[in-house]
Amino acid sequence: MNSLDYDDRTAFLGDWGPFQRTVFILLCLSIIPNGFTGLSMVFMGDTPAHHCLIPAALNITDEWRNVSIPLDEDEDSRITKCSRHRVDIVKNYSDRGLLPWVDVNVSSIPREACVDGWEYDKETYISTIVTEVWQENSAVCYHGDSDGMEILSPSIRDLYSTLGVCLFFSIGYMMLPLAAYFLRDWRTLLMALTIPGFFCIPLWWFIPESPRWLLSQGRVDEAEAILRKAAKMNGVKAPDVIFPLHQSKENAGRLQTYSLCDLVKSSNICCITVLLCLIWSAVSIGYCALSLNTSSLHGNIYLNCLLSAVVEVPALIMAWLMLRHWPRRLCLSSTLSLGGLVLLFIHLIPQHMSSVAISLVMLGKFGLSAAFAIVYPATAELYPTILRNTALGTCSMASRVGSISAPYFIYLGGYYKSLPYILIGSLNVLSGLLSLLLPESLGSPLPETISHMQTVVWSKKRHFAYSPTNSKCEEEHESEHL
Repeated sequence: MNSLDYDDRTAFLGDWGPFQRTVFILLCLSIIPNGFTGLSMVFMGDTPAHHCLIPAALNITDEWRNVSIPLDEDEDSRITKCSRHRVDIVKNYSDRGLLPWVDVNVSSIPREACVDGWEYDKETYISTIVTEVWQENSAVCYHGDSDGMEILSPSIRDLYSTLGVCLFFSIGYMMLPLAAYFLRDWRTLLMALTIPGFFCIPLWWFIPESPRWLLSQGRVDEAEAILRKAAKMNGVKAPDVIFPLHQSKENAGRLQTYSLCDLVKSSNICCITVLLCLIWSAVSIGYCALSLNTSSLHGNIYLNCLLSAVVEVPALIMAWLMLRHWPRRLCLSSTLSLGGLVLLFIHLIPQHMSSVAISLVMLGKFGLSAAFAIVYPATAELYPTILRNTALGTCSMASRVGSISAPYFIYLGGYYKSLPYILIGSLNVLSGLLSLLLPESLGSPLPETISHMQTVVWSKKRHFAYSPTNSKCEEEHESEHL
């Protein structure tokens, strides 16, 4: 059964009845804990201001204790994080009653590593993972700045993918800096972060399976049961027969098992999969790197993180409006290019104009947040029902590879402060150009089989548009596409 036929046979439910509203709200609520916990490492894993520990048991005068940590000329005359003057020499001068900078040129005293550990500033945090778990790890001496939606109608799917998933993720994200401000010990914060997730566990019993997916698996009775329950909630009468028996038997006869290998079997689906994996990875690198790097921006870390979350709200509203009126390729290309281009200008901003640099970072976050919201429905609309979950899972895996790589992009700032922004900006501009090669899915019904998929733009193969009258002909030729 193809998408058009399915939509026609379930039209009796309406688009926005009590059933659809209930599913929409439950799905949205299940997203909030993701935003609350997903970026918690901004606070839990942050490295506070620190310097080498001068043991309290070292009996030296206050004058010598104050100059035991040398200044770093490359860091605006701030004290160094990874070295100290040799304490045995400092102890000798102190015992002899000599005065620093009067009797002794302190800058000539040899330096040594932080063999006794570090002393951390407790003004921002009581403790973080770094201050407790990595106390003896020299890694702190880093010198740089630190498918339930198928049950919804097409218009509601766009709303759920943008203002649903991403907006409620942002709500959870906005709650994070507020919680971190009051819970400054990382263990206490970690315990608080786990609470919302427990409240979402019961939602598993209330969110129904996708009838469209059940049909693709030949589980027709289960699909009809869900739709009849939905009709009862909406106060409408379901047809005596929702899916004709002959179509049910045809679906059962065509039932086939699909795997990851089917995402690369034909040249067309392989190209689409590779393009989308590259795009998902690039946008995840940018989004995660900009989010995790808020602790390194000038100003208050809690305010910067809250601003980084708040800026996503207008981005998601813009993404939703774009999805309603613009082609998918143009939506994805424009937001990726916007997010990437503004980041490329950051290295041109003088160091004293920190507010301008922060504004460009937030504008880049604005573009990439919109792109992240758009890439979900854009991906789901390209793949058939039989592979949609597998494809989204594969793209999400590519996204996780990007998010894992994001901190290493931030660490590159130790070599050149603007290097992370240059690399992230270039990646996303390139991804914006690559997205123009994807097929356009605006106004097209969700494909049900691989043969229903559209082709990439450079392919010379003519796309055979399907409808209830020609879908059977297409399905007979599906093996040719594999």
